[in-house]
Amino acid sequence: MLQPHGFALITGASSGIGEALSINFAANKIPVVLIARSTNKLEQLASKLKNEYKIEALIFSADLSKPNEAYRILEFCETQQLPIQYLVNNAGFGDFGEFATGDIKKTEEMITVNITALTQLTRLFLPQMLARKTGKIMQVASTAAFQPGPLMAVYYATKAYVLHFSEALSNELENTGITVTALCPGATASNFQQVADMENSKLVKGKRLPTSAQVANYGFKAMMNGKVVAVHGLNNYLLALSVRLAPRSWVVKLVRFIQNKT
Repeated sequence: MLQPHGFALITGASSGIGEALSINFAANKIPVVLIARSTNKLEQLASKLKNEYKIEALIFSADLSKPNEAYRILEFCETQQLPIQYLVNNAGFGDFGEFATGDIKKTEEMITVNITALTQLTRLFLPQMLARKTGKIMQVASTAAFQPGPLMAVYYATKAYVLHFSEALSNELENTGITVTALCPGATASNFQQVADMENSKLVKGKRLPTSAQVANYGFKAMMNGKVVAVHGLNNYLLALSVRLAPRSWVVKLVRFIQNKT
């Protein structure tokens, strides 16, 4: 059983992979700070974790699509004197459709959540990990990070940022006692597709997708083992490898074909 020196802070904890990761930490007796927009969902999850796993579970409602929410989260943790040893930047969302006709406000919020808030939280909590010479960071990227994605152009680009940022940061933190893991799941059974309006895409329609729990179990183990890039599923791993070898023009056309709605 793991013996934590501090808390695990998980963003996007109220559903999907974030909720499943929260359960992983609780099952290993690691206390958690749960972050999401929905207070009701957070309260229900915190109650479940406390009752089933007998761990401390605190909640903080935050909308990471708004500026400076990361600073509010840091202030909460400092006020409550909560040392964060495990940082999980899981919050994120996508949008489906051509960039030129997309909702620009939703696009801006996607960049804020997927890139800005993730970067801020990493920068804000990293110094205390460095001071303690121990800590683990998980950035939830995606298999979308490995290639451009027509019809989800901004989302794919944000995940490429997450992957590259994570790999570079991991290198900077060598021999510090801190590891960085970029978790790269493929399409997963969650409410992501509904939010992104891509339920009829060839990528997901009629497909048997892995569950959030399966992805979270894999990601948790990868994080604890200090794996830098963790691609869930053999097919996803082979696909991520193959696109690095294929001509870029072919890759873009293939992604466009897969993304088209049926």
